[in-house]
Amino acid sequence: MTCKEWIIGIVTDKVELIGNSLIQHGKENDRVYLMNLSKEDHANIVCLMENLAQNNGYSKIVAKIPASLKDYFIAKGFTDEACIENFFKGKENCLFLSKYYTSRRRKLTKIDDNEIYKIMKLCEEKVPSAKTPKLKEDFCIKSLNEEHVSQITEVYGETFKSYPFPIFNPDYILKTMEENVDYWGVFKGDKLTALSSSEMDLGNLNTEMTDFATLPEYRGNNLSYHLLEKMEKSAKAKGIKTAYTIARSKNAGINIIFAKRFYKFGGILINNTNICGNIQSMNVWYKTIN
Repeated sequence: MTCKEWIIGIVTDKVELIGNSLIQHGKENDRVYLMNLSKEDHANIVCLMENLAQNNGYSKIVAKIPASLKDYFIAKGFTDEACIENFFKGKENCLFLSKYYTSRRRKLTKIDDNEIYKIMKLCEEKVPSAKTPKLKEDFCIKSLNEEHVSQITEVYGETFKSYPFPIFNPDYILKTMEENVDYWGVFKGDKLTALSSSEMDLGNLNTEMTDFATLPEYRGNNLSYHLLEKMEKSAKAKGIKTAYTIARSKNAGINIIFAKRFYKFGGILINNTNICGNIQSMNVWYKTIN
């Protein structure tokens, strides 16, 4: 893959190969994110990321790595933030390890901490009564394709003030469709009312359930729940073993949906992602589906 630059607002974040590893970095999220670590880069990836962060003044590095490399990263000053069990081919765990360059980025405020705690208590309470009404008859779920791109970007544009990846860009949506992302939508008649995506890593048999968006006037119909259920069935049919998500810690609705679908809580990525207008902490949830 060659270097890709996508414009988000007026700031550019890059997704590019450094060595043979896939990394996102930029001022929008003010971080370096190791998305996919290549075996060839194990020995020098930390040095490369540290140079990138320091040269650009980023305040965080977050690395998604196999659990077998934990001790090496911890020795380099990283801290353990989250875990996804059986992430790699249904066998090895995945860890999210982070390194911070400012004390402000490293800590939750008391207000955020209290709000996240309340939401997690809500999630615990919802699991025993995890019954959700059937999808109303006037809604239907469909797989989305290139014919739906303009509707997809329109819904995302109405839902998010900012996002860590350029989901407002039609070219980006098309490119991800051609690669490894399945998009699903809920329609009422011809109108796309809600959507989400399943970003699959077929080599490692896992998928990220992400990019959930519902138009304001259609909220309260459990559309995201039904999208998640549909994506799980589709991913399972393709041999995917582990599903996961990285959800806004302070969004009660999306966290409750994953709890009700019996996902396990994997940890919090502190002040991690620029979404809905500011940098927010993110909860990791995961589930074995095969």
